[in-house]
Amino acid sequence: MSTRSILIVDDEAAIREVIAAALEMAGYHTIEAANGQDAHGLVVDQKPDLILLDWMMPHVSGVELARRLKRDPLTAEIPIIMLTAKGEEDHKIAGLEAGADDYITKPFSPRELVARLKAVLRRSTPAGIDAPIDVNGLRLDPNSHRVTAHSAELSMGPTEFRLLQFFMSHPERAYTRSQLLDQVWGGNVYVDERTVDVHIRRLRKALGDEFKPLIQTVRGTGYRFSTKLTEMDSQ
Repeated sequence: MSTRSILIVDDEAAIREVIAAALEMAGYHTIEAANGQDAHGLVVDQKPDLILLDWMMPHVSGVELARRLKRDPLTAEIPIIMLTAKGEEDHKIAGLEAGADDYITKPFSPRELVARLKAVLRRSTPAGIDAPIDVNGLRLDPNSHRVTAHSAELSMGPTEFRLLQFFMSHPERAYTRSQLLDQVWGGNVYVDERTVDVHIRRLRKALGDEFKPLIQTVRGTGYRFSTKLTEMDSQ
């Protein structure tokens, strides 16, 4: 049984109750908050393993809370799944841009919710290589789950970490968006290929001006990680 803790943030008690029942049956420990202010305090105090965050809430919206959490180095790496009644594509992209790692549109089945949650948790705890990788002063350490640039720690979310880990383990090869979804997100994914572009932009921003050119755009194909800091395309 999993002992991972999940924070459920929704202003509707009935929805929190249904979600909590499904997650507890799946072996998770649940924490509940009815608004963004309470949720922020619980995140800081209890450091949940994942946050299920409703888009529409009074006072502090789910999107605004996601932005706050991702700006704070103490909470930036906690994965977030947005819960929203808004199924339109622009709202989904807006949620991802705010820092969410996935989104799920209401109404949803408990089975789908648990599957999505497990997928995000798998991405946030990457397995594979154990030895640190160093490229021109950019260092990724899988054991400590840290990325440093000339010994200064960089802050990035779990999906960006996993994406960078895959890139640094497979340099100088171009990958399509579909291939990156398979390799980084896993086979049973519920996200479209535009999600890759969103996370590439977030990864480049996290890497900063010196190292973002390592992530090259390959016209007509996808993306490539290059160990050469010359003639890069980071558009």
